[in-house]
Amino acid sequence: MKTIVIDPVTRIEGHAKISIYLNEAGEVDDARFHVVEYRGFEKFCEGRPFTEMAGITARICGICPVSHLLAAAKTGDKILAVTIPPAAEKLRRLMNLAQLIQSHALSFFHLSSPDFLLGWESDPAQRNVFGLIAADPELARAGIRLRQFGQTIIELLGARKIHAAWSVPGGVRSPLAAESREWIVERLPESFATINLALNLFKNLLDTQLQPEINIFGEFPTLFMGLVGTNGEWEHYGGHLRFTDSQGNIVADNLSEDDYQDYLGEAVEPWSYLKFPYYKPLGYPDGIYRVGPLARLNVCQTIGTPKADRELQEFRDRAGGHPTSSFLYHYARLIEILACLENVERLMADPDILSGRVRSQGGVNCLEGVGVSEAPRGTLFHHYQVDENGLIQKVNLIIATGQNNLAMNKTVAQIAKHYIHGSEIPEGLLNRVEAGIRCFDPCLSCSTHAAGQMPLHLELIAADGTLLDQKYR
Repeated sequence: MKTIVIDPVTRIEGHAKISIYLNEAGEVDDARFHVVEYRGFEKFCEGRPFTEMAGITARICGICPVSHLLAAAKTGDKILAVTIPPAAEKLRRLMNLAQLIQSHALSFFHLSSPDFLLGWESDPAQRNVFGLIAADPELARAGIRLRQFGQTIIELLGARKIHAAWSVPGGVRSPLAAESREWIVERLPESFATINLALNLFKNLLDTQLQPEINIFGEFPTLFMGLVGTNGEWEHYGGHLRFTDSQGNIVADNLSEDDYQDYLGEAVEPWSYLKFPYYKPLGYPDGIYRVGPLARLNVCQTIGTPKADRELQEFRDRAGGHPTSSFLYHYARLIEILACLENVERLMADPDILSGRVRSQGGVNCLEGVGVSEAPRGTLFHHYQVDENGLIQKVNLIIATGQNNLAMNKTVAQIAKHYIHGSEIPEGLLNRVEAGIRCFDPCLSCSTHAAGQMPLHLELIAADGTLLDQKYR
């Protein structure tokens, strides 16, 4: 069997490798997405006070520290057995909305749009955000400022853009200042204009040149999982968990994060440090499901804001129902940015947003807690067990990228089978295989709790095990 190995994969966060196995006829037989770094946050958190977990686990990742900050704080709320003040929940929601905005803007404008706008076969030295700046400086500037808007909200709340140890068990450390609210309100119109520009641009690309990618980049049925509100509306912080199938039928609903071990299993494979979560009632690997922007738009009935609901309806109309192509994660991210901006606008008009009552006090009242929140890449679980002194005895983190692991592997295989025929790896082909992973915007240091940069190594391996070709980034 021949094997192609891509190592490292580029323009994603973390370190991974892709192996593509060819049969005797030179056609793709299988493909694997390997996550090859590990450092074990779950283990070295043991013995730490649970009150430190928000600050510690935020350090897992510099891209989405807010996600861990909020999930850890919600788990701490459970251990304290307290209800946090209304203002604290609204402020946590504001920070998560800002996190979704900045992370989705990074994914679309910086990491993925160079493929759409500069071309799959364009010079890799130019196929990046700097090439985009040269080709379309106004679009690039707008994308940078949209991300800046989200990052600055995080900074206004937590005093820093990255690793802001602000959300804590019982609430948050400090309220929002009136001048900070004024700044957010002033910047909202520009942010709305940018997301409208991006949506129109991407929809035009879908109509004119990206249909092949929709059909090839991860187009297959799976389950979808995400948080929804009381009336089935789009959620990112509270609510309950729901599974739907690819036709939009509800498979399981009103699920509590506390019972996640009843419906989620975690398989392991010897060739990756990234686990393979699956929906337990269907077993492994048949219980494949997806999380993240595409899943959140598929599990909800509505978004609950007028502009985003109009875009959601068009999104579904274009797909003829519920979209199943992983390529449409890009489209879903843009709709979610619009939804986040509308929700930020609503919160700015809420009188609670400036309240100084932002923290509830309590001691260790429960020895176990599970917190859940929607990270940009999907549903995030933190599960802690503590002793009577609040010292961590055991930690389990189920990360969005891990939950997409089965789907990422299937996407890579689907792309490789379509494009690879023979023992050589053209540059455009290499980029398309990588782009299949970028659809999911994976965060590998979150998912394996790993340190280091994300290089890519691709190997092409023959049926007899001979290395025919390899490419490095």
